[in-house]
Amino acid sequence: MKLFFLRHGEANWEDWTKPDDERPLTKKGRKQVEAVARALRKLEFHPNVILTSPLPRAWETANIVSQELGIEYETTSLLAPGLDLNGLRQLVNEHMDRDILFVGHEPDFSRVIALLTGGNVRMAKAGLARVDLQDGAALTGQLVWLAPPKILKEI
Repeated sequence: MKLFFLRHGEANWEDWTKPDDERPLTKKGRKQVEAVARALRKLEFHPNVILTSPLPRAWETANIVSQELGIEYETTSLLAPGLDLNGLRQLVNEHMDRDILFVGHEPDFSRVIALLTGGNVRMAKAGLARVDLQDGAALTGQLVWLAPPKILKEI
């Protein structure tokens, strides 16, 4: 089972005064994600399911990738900020034996990847990581790769 972790694109607005949970992607963030989505299509990337956080910057990211790959996405509150191993376990159990693309947030993804693999990573905005789950019950896996958007957009 392959788990892919895609951090949402840039959503830093200089004069943002609304709640943080309402921040959408910036123009630069949309372009980042569009470039990553095109690269994934060229690489014939095809997870079985895309699951996303309900926050606008994440579901906008999922929507762009979903449209490029022709795969529907599902929103789940388990991927909202605060994701932990219990939430991940629930999502993995709901989609057992399926390759999953998770779209969400930092520092959650880096922390969860470290707990799964023992690796110390930092997810860039619009960065993508692949973890091959070795034991679904114990939630242990191997970090296969970590790609920042700069690499992906060159594909």
